[in-house]
Amino acid sequence: FWVPLAWSLHVLPVSRKRVSGISNKYVFITGCDSGFGNLLAKHLDQLGFRVLAGCFTEKGEDELKKTTSEKLVTFHLDVTKSESIQRAIELIKSQVGQAGLWGLVNNAGIGAPFGPCDWLSVQEFRNMFDINFFGLVEVTLCCLPLIKKARGRIVNMSSVMGRVSSPAVPYSASKYSHMKNMSYFGVKVSCIEPGFFKTNIMTTELFKSNMKEFWKKQTEELKEEYGRDYLEKGKQIDNHSDPDLMKVVSCMEHAISAEHPWTRYTPGWDAKLFWIPLSYMPTVIIDYVFNRVMTKPAQSVY
Repeated sequence: FWVPLAWSLHVLPVSRKRVSGISNKYVFITGCDSGFGNLLAKHLDQLGFRVLAGCFTEKGEDELKKTTSEKLVTFHLDVTKSESIQRAIELIKSQVGQAGLWGLVNNAGIGAPFGPCDWLSVQEFRNMFDINFFGLVEVTLCCLPLIKKARGRIVNMSSVMGRVSSPAVPYSASKYSHMKNMSYFGVKVSCIEPGFFKTNIMTTELFKSNMKEFWKKQTEELKEEYGRDYLEKGKQIDNHSDPDLMKVVSCMEHAISAEHPWTRYTPGWDAKLFWIPLSYMPTVIIDYVFNRVMTKPAQSVY
């Protein structure tokens, strides 16, 4: 009973009633160089929001400025550097004034390193957590006084991989975060958990180059365990990725602009029809599914 009920809550129609005064509402988005963040910045700018777009590269800033209105403000942001975050916060304070910050979209993130956990070092885990988790936490904590003043929104870009114990161990672990206790101050927090979409965060080319790089670092003993042809057995990620990024951006926009935003959004049919139902299954079933679909090492006991 509970599995179909929980699944149905992810596919109910989304309310379209929007908040008023959009032209005076400021939204800070991290990771606007490309992908979801870039598209969301353009979309909110077109709707009339005052967008504050954090970009990691100067090229990302320049290209975003060329395709948006003069209201949109871009600036450099490295979420792994406290000094970069503080400079961004000072700029944001100067922009929003007494109105406060209506929305924070924690979109910045990476998908690599990717590989079996015994291929990775502790530093590789730390690198991913510095961006996907600790970067999100530090940016949010610095913005909270401004968001509480506006009784605004926090939107965290997560992943359906945060719902299941997938083989992408660092990524899955770094994508499970939420801050629901802010509701006491009128702040609404939403979590976006997309399925697989075609963005620069993880492509087949990036996946293969990442795997080859880590393969070269492994011992001869470990290479024998996995098999010399292990890399050739890898899957084509792009073949299973949805190219329609607006499915995700529409959910992000709803979380920012709806009078009653959802706590969780799961864009993508693979998320709705496979990953979310799978996440409610017993762990033994989840493990069985991954053991069936993932590339097996040569010396696998299964």
